[in-house]
Amino acid sequence: MLKIGQQVPDFGMDVFHNEEIKKVKLSDYRGKWVVVIFYPADFTFVCPTELKEAAQLYDKFQAAGAEVISISTDTAFVHKAWHDESEAIKIVNYPMGADPTGDISRAFGTYIEEEGLALRGTFIIDPDGVLKTVEMHDLGIGRSAVEALRKLEAAKFVREHGDQVCPAGWQPGDATLTPGLDLVGKI
Repeated sequence: MLKIGQQVPDFGMDVFHNEEIKKVKLSDYRGKWVVVIFYPADFTFVCPTELKEAAQLYDKFQAAGAEVISISTDTAFVHKAWHDESEAIKIVNYPMGADPTGDISRAFGTYIEEEGLALRGTFIIDPDGVLKTVEMHDLGIGRSAVEALRKLEAAKFVREHGDQVCPAGWQPGDATLTPGLDLVGKI
């Protein structure tokens, strides 16, 4: 399983994106932040709420220099069928990745062997391909795309300002901390 600070190995997959099915590799996004959203399956209950919320914030993710890619163990053809049928998924305009073998899900530690599904996992990868954040949830607990965007913005800030760190709940424009200068007792 990948760990924070590790280089994410390049992987390829079929995606449904912009009304077509095509092949992409993680390396196609080198130089950009990548937010990978693993989810259990298409045509389910919680998944469309998560993917819709991410779609509603997609322009903000892009403005922060990131690509969003959702991945399930369904095929890209199932993604297309879901996109065609679901009002919530119709607004998804980021790539929807297919991992029918479970190999990508296994690499990220989200794969449930007994079910052939992925846990809900959100991973933020920096422009150099290094894993910066991991968030995993049980199948019944939905995630917040707002929080994923906040974490992306914090990771981006720390990368750009290596002498500063972001405290809990940090939002862009909030005060940061400078290790060694800010005393713990002052927090």
